[in-house]
Formats: sequence, structure tokens, C-alpha cells
Amino acid sequence: MKRAVSKDGTGIAYKRTGDGPPVVLVGGATATHAMESPLAAELAAAHTVHIYDRRGRGKSGDTAPYAVEREVEDLAAVIEAAGGEAAVYGVSSGGALALEAAASGLPITRVAVYEVPYTTDPSMKAAAEQYTAELSERLAEDDRGGAVEAFLRHVGLPADAIAEIRRAPFWKGFKAIAPTLAYDDAVMGGAEVPAARLAQVEQPVLVVCGGAGPQWFRDAGQAVAEATPQGSYETLEGQDHQVDPAVLAPVLRRFFAQ
Repeated sequence: MKRAVSKDGTGIAYKRTGDGPPVVLVGGATATHAMESPLAAELAAAHTVHIYDRRGRGKSGDTAPYAVEREVEDLAAVIEAAGGEAAVYGVSSGGALALEAAASGLPITRVAVYEVPYTTDPSMKAAAEQYTAELSERLAEDDRGGAVEAFLRHVGLPADAIAEIRRAPFWKGFKAIAPTLAYDDAVMGGAEVPAARLAQVEQPVLVVCGGAGPQWFRDAGQAVAEATPQGSYETLEGQDHQVDPAVLAPVLRRFFAQ
């Protein structure tokens, strides 16, 4: 992997594939660059695609103390490595980071996001606050397994599924990156759609949600699109949070080519 250096000196590992106008893909919670590799392959015929390990994961470094601004600077370093400006796509909490980076003035040409887990439901805001409190407590106690379990419950996995994951070979890897769950929680800034901040995003924004997932994703997605000055919204029928790259890629190619 190649290496970009963030403003605070943290090394950010990235890969480049394809040929064409640059695009940077931003993963969500627990994801490394490998999670975005299938989508990168779908986009590579039309774009030079950059996928990277967010700080604290994979081959990227980490530097304390954490702040959302540091992750914005990490993305800025990858964009610089991509040639100085790029379109950006973010999935889940990675979409929140992409939008924050655009609002912060990074040289981003267009922003596309998929199912950023904001909500317009007050009861879900309360659940998010409870998750933040539990996650903070578990990490303060260095209970990495408990932190991962809190995350898995928060995203809706039942107890039997969590128990199965604990027995899986990749559980050790989950525990290793457990501290980064707090990073994603900070990027989300709570559960509510940050309308005032989104109003500062000057770039064209495409918000995409799956038609087969919970309605609250689509409600929040439409609210995000409405809050951005140049926002648009699209539903991919038959898709849920684990979107098929072959279905998503044509939508992104069309948007990035406009």
C-alpha cells in the first residue's frame, strides 16, 4: 500500500486503482480499505479510485488525542495524493465524514453518500445517546469485546448473532480496532441530521438509500439531501445497508460524470 501523511504526522495507508478522474472512497465503522475494494473495482474503468484505511485501522497509524478534525485532515492527505482534488463517496458513518470534510472546505468536487445513519426519530436519538455512554464506559475500562458488543447491539444484531460473531476467527480483529468505534461515534455527532452544518456544503451532493432497509434510513437520507444546498436523493430498490457494488456503481458513475 502507498502512504499519505496527515497533518499531525499520522501515516494513512491507501491503494490506487483504475484510470480517470479521481474518486476517494470512505469506509464506515470497523471497515478497512478491503471493504471498499469491490466498489473500487466497479468504478475503476471510469475513475482513478483511492481506498484507504482510516486512522487506527489496517495499515494506517493513529495519534492521540483523537478529534474529528484529524480524520478530516487524513482525508485531505489522501485527496492531495490523488492529485489535489477529488470526488468523494462515503458509506454509513464514512458518509458523515465525507459530508463534514466537504463542509470544512476540502477540495472535493462532488459528494455521494450511502445510508448515513442519522435519524429524524426522537426515540432513536435517545438510543444513540445510550450507545455513546455505554461505548465510552467500555473503552474506558479497556473492555474491547464489550465495546464491540455494544456496537453490534446498536446496529440491530440479535444476541444469538453476536454470540456467533464472538466465536468467529475475525473477532480478534474486531477487538483490535474497537477504539475506532468511538471515532465513528464522534463523526456522527449524535443521531440527528446536522442541518446547519450540511447547509455549508457547497458541492453537489447525492444521497442514496436502499429500498429494502428500514424506512428511517430513507427518511434521514431525504432530510440530508434537503439540508444541503445542492442535494439530491435516490432510492435503490431491493438494496439494504450491505449494498451490492454492481448496483451502486452505475449510480455513482452517472453522478460523478455530471
